[in-house]
Amino acid sequence: MKIAFITDDDRTISAHFGRARYYAVFTVEEGRIVSRELRPKLGHAQFAAQEAPASPNAPHGMDAASQTRHAAMAAAIQDCQVLVCRGMGYGAYRGMREFGITPIITEEAEIEAALQAYLDGRLEDHPEYLH
Repeated sequence: MKIAFITDDDRTISAHFGRARYYAVFTVEEGRIVSRELRPKLGHAQFAAQEAPASPNAPHGMDAASQTRHAAMAAAIQDCQVLVCRGMGYGAYRGMREFGITPIITEEAEIEAALQAYLDGRLEDHPEYLH
């Protein structure tokens, strides 16, 4: 199993999926971490010129252009089953699910602590933090 965390520093979980610069990806076998890697992540900085105004009655990131950007962001972790963030938009959350990746929104700031909580079955998902 592979678990991805969004990060800017390879230690803490970024507060916003779209702005994070990297994925910290852990491979777990039989409950043990067997590898860790840092992968570059596309985000708002790369898509700034493509930003479209949000629809007034639609949740953030639900338009077709946003979904295309979310697919590009997910490409780097298409081999992962779980994505842990501290915040993300509704569209990105839905997009990850459609790509077969389970998003988890956590209050935990430290990657290592969140990973251990996930492995122990204690990492809580907080979808109320979606925007």
